[in-house]
Amino acid sequence: YDYVKEEYNTDSHLIAYGANHVSCVEPFPYIKKYSFLTSPYIFTVCRIEPENNIEMQLKVFSENDLPIPYVIVGNWSSSDYGMRLYEKYSTKKNVILYNPIYANEELNVLRSNCHYYLHGHSAGGTNPSLVEAMYLGLPIIAFGVNYNRETTFNQAVYFNDSNDLLELLSRLEELDREEMSAVMYKLARKNYSWKAINKKYVKMLKSI
Repeated sequence: YDYVKEEYNTDSHLIAYGANHVSCVEPFPYIKKYSFLTSPYIFTVCRIEPENNIEMQLKVFSENDLPIPYVIVGNWSSSDYGMRLYEKYSTKKNVILYNPIYANEELNVLRSNCHYYLHGHSAGGTNPSLVEAMYLGLPIIAFGVNYNRETTFNQAVYFNDSNDLLELLSRLEELDREEMSAVMYKLARKNYSWKAINKKYVKMLKSI
């Protein structure tokens, strides 16, 4: 708000995305294609851009002896940056990389069954993939910038650099996944349903 006021001399309204279009999917029909569904894994879906901290996260998983694999779905072939990362990390242990998945059920089965959702975005607003992860009731590990904290109401688990992330991943068994999951789902139902978002748009338009 302050930036828009200072830069453009006008007021602004911040309205998040809705997320109740996503749904949990049972893993069984997809186990043959995605064998890792039968075991714990960390999951991310995002654009493959430097500001999403993908390389940092890949390095942490591939260079350390972590007991859990990292699965990422993203547009690897859309840029030189993405292609470089794919070439470097697609053959590393503990890392599983997929190109974009546009079938909603197939994408939902990968994210709704993950052990934790890892969100590394460092720039932007209320990112759709983050609020969708919340609505799926996923325990979330997020990069600790202000907008991630605000989106998750400071109720997720946060990291600020690769050392923080490694330390978190090394003690996952100490975290209360069920509690984290319940809190994220409750917050999402209250704040990120399309009904709640529509009410905010109506309120904004009436105030103009």
